Amino acid sequence: MNNMPRQTLDKKDLIVRHTILELIEHWVIALSGILLILTGLFELPIAKRYYITELPLLAWSGDFFTSLKVHYAASVVFITASCFHVIYHGLLGERGLLPRKGDIKESIAVIKTFFGKGEEPPFHKYLPEQRVAYLGMAGIIAVLIVSGLMKTYKNLIDPQMSETLTLVATWLHNIFFVFFVLAVIMHVGALVLKPNRPMVRGIFTGRVRLDYAASRHPLWLREIARVETAEPGADTQ
Repeated sequence: MNNMPRQTLDKKDLIVRHTILELIEHWVIALSGILLILTGLFELPIAKRYYITELPLLAWSGDFFTSLKVHYAASVVFITASCFHVIYHGLLGERGLLPRKGDIKESIAVIKTFFGKGEEPPFHKYLPEQRVAYLGMAGIIAVLIVSGLMKTYKNLIDPQMSETLTLVATWLHNIFFVFFVLAVIMHVGALVLKPNRPMVRGIFTGRVRLDYAASRHPLWLREIARVETAEPGADTQ
């Protein structure tokens, strides 16, 4: 793990899990993603049917073209933030969220512990199921972006685009839209589980309790210790 902040603790016995920049990119992707979900649904004839247009500030939701324009705007933000995430962390060489050998097997073992079967192993910064979910979400987002760009190209640049390509793009976008919604629900739902609740603080403040990190993520703390005691320029994984 590279470029770990040297001042990781504060007076309240909290430890830095996410930097301010990481929090910003997370919330930009999350909020623009939610807006994409909503506007994608608004493009269906449901806003007026279910009186969503009667809610404050949502009168526009019943107009297809307005919803489409907002969808386009949100997609620009979402794609920009997603590309920044890949490029920025790729340049830093950060691989903490990339899947590792045995993650699926270990994820199943961890899930069993939620039902009182076995004990959790010591973890790095991220849980094995987080790394598996990250790969899945990355794949879903990639398909949504490519298919969305194809649909946009057809709508704004080439109305005569191949009917086959249009159909493929539409079906892929619709199917992976459902996958994206399910993935978001699972992502949020995982935080409801008691062992994961201490991570909620980190999503909003970037910090988690030191006692939680020490008990569940000792391998991460060891990585921090190695980085902070290493000579300048030294890297650890």
